[in-house]
Order: sequence, then C-alpha cells, then structure tokens
Amino acid sequence: MNNLSTSIKQIFSESKVLPFSVYTSVHVQKLLNVPILKPLLIVVISGDKMLGKNNEIICHSGQFIFLSDSTSINMRNIPKHNSYFAMLIEFNYEDFEGIPNHHANKPDYFIGNTTLALKHCLQQFVESSAWAPEEIIAIRKREILTLLYHLGYTEVVSMKGQQKISQRLHDLFYEKNFHKVTMDYICQQLAMSESTLRRKLAAEGTSVKAIKGRARLGLSLHLLQTTSDGIGLIAEKCGYHSQSRFTQRFKAHFGLTPSELRKTKVTD
Repeated sequence: MNNLSTSIKQIFSESKVLPFSVYTSVHVQKLLNVPILKPLLIVVISGDKMLGKNNEIICHSGQFIFLSDSTSINMRNIPKHNSYFAMLIEFNYEDFEGIPNHHANKPDYFIGNTTLALKHCLQQFVESSAWAPEEIIAIRKREILTLLYHLGYTEVVSMKGQQKISQRLHDLFYEKNFHKVTMDYICQQLAMSESTLRRKLAAEGTSVKAIKGRARLGLSLHLLQTTSDGIGLIAEKCGYHSQSRFTQRFKAHFGLTPSELRKTKVTD
C-alpha cells in the first residue's frame, strides 16, 4: 500500500478539489450517526475501522469496505503504528452505468481485500485526479466499480439502487453552499411543484428540512476531517449562524464536539 499512500499524500498536498477524500487520525476517533448519502468506498491504508452500533464490522489495514446509501452508521477509527489513514470515494448513480445489474437484494455493505490489481486501479485514479477533467474522472470511477465486479464482488452492482430525490436535493444544497436555496428555487431546479416534492420526499422517509440538516452536518464533518479551516469558518460554510449553534448540533449528532474531533487529527 506504500505507493498508493505516497500518491495520495502527494496529490492531497496540492490543495485542489479532488474526487476523493482522505481521513486521518493519530488518536481513536468515535463518531456516531455518520450519514452515508451515496455509495461509499473506504480503503483502509493503515489502522483499523470499526463500524456498526456495537463495532461489529471490522475493516483492517489492506482491506476496503463498500457502504450503501441506505443508512447512517457509527464509526470508530483506530490508529496503528503512526496513524489511521484511509481514502474515501463517493459514487454517483451514473457511475454504475454499464455494469450488469442482476442482484435483487441490496446489501448494506461488503468487505474485501485491496488486491494488487485494485491498488493499481486506485493509484491510476488518484494520479489522474491531478490533471483529468470530470469526464475522465467519471471513467476512472466506473473502472473501479467494474474491477470490483470482475474480482468477484458482484454485490457492487446492487449498490446503485434508485436515484433519489433526496440525493438530488442534497447535491443542490452543496452546490449553493446552503445560501439562497428557497423552496421556489428547489422546485424550479427539480422541475416539480412543492406538493409533489413533499410527497416524494415523504415516500423516501425524509423532508427538505431533514435533508438540509443532514447535508450541513455531513459537509461539516468532511471539512473538519480534510481541511485545516477554523471551526468558525466551517460553521459559516455550512450555513450556521453561529459557531456555538454549530458545535451544539454537531455534538448532539456525532457524539463529540468539533474541537474534540480536531484533537484526534494528524496535524501535518
């Protein structure tokens, strides 16, 4: 995993928008109710990742876990030797195009080993992210999914699911940085009436308010894990009117404050 780790660190140090995330820690991290908004591949490069209500799911260094978009999950990141280090790749509905779909049941997750072929594929994805346009990145993502399928992880085809209105709304909040996203604007962008929108969201078991709150918390967790931005700035980026309000909401949801999370992080 050394070459992959080196490539990730080199690309990530360039401080550009990347199609993957890097999570690190030097102390144990325990996060509750982490939202999984889209199918998510987590490649553990060092340390262990424990997931589930009772830490019943364990993903060791040199393994990966692929999570569906069906739920929120508790996570515990455990450093071994120097640190916990993992790469996360989020997949969109269209990334699954071209992969046969023959699984009736959609699993919540599956775990596998990061084989040499998968390492090479991931390294190509990381290295191309330094220069490639979105069209090439999309092809690289499909290559990862296709490789997993041909390595025998046929469960990956079931992770596609159905494109949800809640996911489209979540992306809309991200794109507009939570500012000036009125109900009229949402309905215009999604090409549906307010009553239709509310009915479809109710069928998915959610609402505009719930999606906005979940998106804010998800983005704040991502920024705390992947940037050195101040907590006040992160609160502002996520649409909170005050840092204290943000801290209160963050702790109520994840079980620790933003400052407590930052104390577990790698500083360099």
